[in-house]
Amino acid sequence: MARMKKKNMRRKDGVWDPLVDSRQARTRAAGVPQTPQSMSPSYRLAYIDDDFLSREELRPLRLQLELLKPEMILTERGINSTIVLFGGARIPEPGGDAWAAKNETQRKNLTDASIYYEEARKFSKLCSLHSAQTHYKEYVVVTGGGPGVMEAGNRGAAEIGAPSIGLNIVLPHEQAPNRFVTPELSFNFHYFAIRKMHFLLRAKAVVVFPGGFGTLDELFETITLMQTGRMALVPLILFGEKFWRKIIDFEALADFGTIAPTDMDLLRFVETADEAWEIISKFYETIDPAAVPMASGLR
Repeated sequence: MARMKKKNMRRKDGVWDPLVDSRQARTRAAGVPQTPQSMSPSYRLAYIDDDFLSREELRPLRLQLELLKPEMILTERGINSTIVLFGGARIPEPGGDAWAAKNETQRKNLTDASIYYEEARKFSKLCSLHSAQTHYKEYVVVTGGGPGVMEAGNRGAAEIGAPSIGLNIVLPHEQAPNRFVTPELSFNFHYFAIRKMHFLLRAKAVVVFPGGFGTLDELFETITLMQTGRMALVPLILFGEKFWRKIIDFEALADFGTIAPTDMDLLRFVETADEAWEIISKFYETIDPAAVPMASGLR
């Protein structure tokens, strides 16, 4: 009788485990004779049955898997903290084509906005240079993995040989990961909610460049978590004060009373990569990261 043998009795964490692992079982299952019974969908091992895993009833499991997979990979890589970079997918690099423009006004605006592509690229280089001092365990740049400002963030890191993370998502358009994301740190998501959790789980700072609905969603998600005390107060930096104050009338919210006047203190506006990095470096020079207070004042 043929027996399945396990080559290594110890797991990666050093625990002794004589049980055959699921990979070996999968290989054995694939080698059984092809019969009507073994070819039936019901016979497939549940954990390798894509049709089964995609059923509506399995949504809670898929949510858990999307939370676990990137977390396990980032932990194994030793990445302890990140700098989150949000921004528009439609902003071209300097001299590049404003491919998303639908009219001449949009073309001019997007072309002018290419300055943010360049500042995102510079900012990412600054973060990555400091990340190198910790062997890329701290201050690792993470973006949405797509084009535009996201590409600039991953590109700046790649240009100095630093790793960077891309959290992509399945969309009808603009969804392919850019070529500058570190391949081993390129992730893909179905659930927006889990993707947003991963953006903030290791965030030492959140930096937001001009963008559209997606960028606004990410900005307001972050500031709401800080305002309500569900996230520690870390630097939240907005590039392009003129853009943001035109798009969002923050003072009107405070004047109306729907936010507190002090809530504006959660935001910092900058125009250059150097300004942004100075805010972050000074913040962590004066505050112990382990003792960063929650917005409520309580841990």
